Amino acid sequence: MDTGPNTGAVTRFVNRPQPQSSGRLINQRLQIAPATRTSERVRQRFRVAPIMLEQPVILKLDWQAPISLPEHSTRPKHHQGDGMSIYEQGLGRCAANYAPLTPTTFLERAAHVYAGRTAVIHGERRIDYRTLYSRCRQLASALSRRGIGKGDTVSVIAPNIPAMIELHFGVPMTQGVLNTINTRLDPTAVAFMLDYAEAKVLFVDRAYADLATQALAQMKSQPLVIGIDDALEPAGEVIGEREYEAFLSEGDPNYEWSFPDDEWQAISLSFTSGTTGNPKGVVYHHRGAYLNSMSSIIAFELSRTPVYLWTVPMFHCNGWCCVWAVTAAGGSHVCLRNVDPKLIYSLIDEHAVTHLAGAPTVLNILMSAPDEVRREFRHGTVNIATGGAAPPSAVIAGMEALGFRVSHLYGLTEVFGPSHWCEWQQDWDELEPTERMQKMSRQGVPCLTITGHKVIDPQTGADLPDDGKAIGELVMRGHTVMMGYLKNEPATQEAFQDGWFHSGDLAVMHPDDYAEIKDRAKDIIISGGENICSLEVEELLYRHPQVLEAAVVARPDEKWGETPCAFVALRSDADGSLTSQELIGWCRERMAHFKCPQTVIFGPLPKTSTGKIQKYVLREKANGLADGV
Repeated sequence: MDTGPNTGAVTRFVNRPQPQSSGRLINQRLQIAPATRTSERVRQRFRVAPIMLEQPVILKLDWQAPISLPEHSTRPKHHQGDGMSIYEQGLGRCAANYAPLTPTTFLERAAHVYAGRTAVIHGERRIDYRTLYSRCRQLASALSRRGIGKGDTVSVIAPNIPAMIELHFGVPMTQGVLNTINTRLDPTAVAFMLDYAEAKVLFVDRAYADLATQALAQMKSQPLVIGIDDALEPAGEVIGEREYEAFLSEGDPNYEWSFPDDEWQAISLSFTSGTTGNPKGVVYHHRGAYLNSMSSIIAFELSRTPVYLWTVPMFHCNGWCCVWAVTAAGGSHVCLRNVDPKLIYSLIDEHAVTHLAGAPTVLNILMSAPDEVRREFRHGTVNIATGGAAPPSAVIAGMEALGFRVSHLYGLTEVFGPSHWCEWQQDWDELEPTERMQKMSRQGVPCLTITGHKVIDPQTGADLPDDGKAIGELVMRGHTVMMGYLKNEPATQEAFQDGWFHSGDLAVMHPDDYAEIKDRAKDIIISGGENICSLEVEELLYRHPQVLEAAVVARPDEKWGETPCAFVALRSDADGSLTSQELIGWCRERMAHFKCPQTVIFGPLPKTSTGKIQKYVLREKANGLADGV
C-alpha cells in the first residue's frame, strides 16, 4: 500500500479555500440579514471588522469568489414593472451557499470518508485514498511550479495505469485542461493534436516512447516531456526531462488547490476519430464532468465500494467519466494495461470485481475465451456496460450465461460518453428470452443529465412520430453536451443547429420513449432506392453459430447502386467449412432478399483502440473490390 513519503497531511475539506479568480481580489456585494454582530468565522473568512446592525445593509466584501451569474446563464425575469420578486432579493450566491461544480471534490471527500480504503490496484501495488489525494495535490503543485495554470493544456499518452487516474485530478486542480490521447494513433495524428491543443506538458508511458518521439519531431513547438516508468511495462524507453515520480517529488503534497473560477470552465479535451479529415477537439467543462459522474453512479448502479475493472480506455471520453464516478462512490480502480481475456477473468476473480465496461468487442473476447481461461464468479454477478454498436441478442444471452449482467448504453464523445441507458423495466422479466433481448438491445432513454431527445427528419428538421418505424436523426440537449469543438466555431454551430446537438446517428423512437439506433447516417445502404440498415443485417449474421463478429457496408453496384457487403470473422472453434454462398443462403432464409449480403469476405475486422469496428476501412475495401468477387 502506498502510504510513504508522498503522503501529506489532509486539510479538512469543510475549510477548503474558496474559488479564486487567477489570484485577483474581486469586490463583491452581499446583503445580510439584521444581526447584532458578525461571527468570528465570518470576520476571518471575509476580513471585515465587527459591526452592530439593526437594519439590513449591504456589505462590500473583499472576496475571491465571484457571485455574479456566469456569462452563459440567463438572469431571472422581473415581475411587471421594475420590481423584483421577493425571491430575487437578498438571496444571492455567496461562499456559504455556492461553489462551482467540479469532480476534483470527489477525491477530496474520498480522502476523508474512505481514507484507508484501497483506491487503486495495479499489479502488486495498492494506493489508498488518503495517499491518492496527497499524490494528486503533489502533482498539481509540481505542474503549477512549472507554470501550468488556467486554460493550459496538459496531454498524456498512456494506458490505464495509476498515473492516468492521478492526472485526471491533478491537472484540474491547477485549472489546467487534461488532453488524453488515443494510444493507437499514428505519429502525424498525435503531432496534429498536440500542436492544435497547444500542449504545454506531455506525459508519456514508456510503451509509447517511439510514438511520442516521432510525433514530437513533427511538432511546431515542444512541450515539457515527462516519462512514466510503469513497473508492469518492461518494453520501451523512459523519455523526457524527468521521470514521473521524480517530477512528483518537485511538488507539495499539502498543496492548496483551487476551485475553477466558473463551473463552465474547461476541464478536458478529447479528439474525435477524424476518419474523414483532421479530428475535432471536443471540450468538456467541470460542471458536465461532475454531473455525468453522478449520473453514471445511478445508471450503472455503482453501489457503495464498487470494484471497477478498467477495460474502457481512460483516454476515451475520460473513461466515460468513470475515473471521477468510481472515486465519488469510494470504489477501487483496478488498472489494466491491455485487454487480455485471461487477465480479465483472473482480476475479476481475485479482486471480486463488481463492474466493468467496454465496446461489444470486449464482450466477444470474453465470450470466445477458452474454457480453461474462464472463471466462475464466486462473489456474484458482474455488471458490464457496453456501448458502441448495439450488442447482438446472442451476445447478451451468452454473457448472461457466463455470469455477467449486461447494461446497454449509448453515447458519443460530444456528450461526455454515455447519454442514454437501456433502463430495465420490471415487466421485462416476464417476457420470452428473445423478446427480452430485443428490448435490451435498444439504446434506451436519456440519462438524468440529458433534458430532451427526439428523432427528426434530417432534411426538414421536423419531429418524427414515436412509432418505432420512422427513421431519422437522433438529436438531444442537456447538461452534459460538450462546450463545443476547440477553435472550430463553424463545426460547433453546425452540431448545435436549432438548439439541439445533432448526433449523426439514424434512429427510431419507440412509443415508450426508448431510442433505437438503426445506423450512422453514412452507413445506410441504398439499394435500388430502398434503405437497408446495416445493423439489422449484422444482427442476423451474429445469430449464425459460426460467426464471431460481422460488419456490413455498402459496395458499389452498377445495377442497384449499392448492395450489402459483409465482412465476417468466424469463431475460433469454427471448422472452416462455411462458405460465403452458404452464409448468404442462410441469410436469405431469414430476411428479405434485397437486404441480404451480396458479398461476404471472411477475415479479422479492423478496430479502433476502444474496440469499435472501423467501418471506414471496410468501406474502402468494398469500394476496391473487383467486379465479380
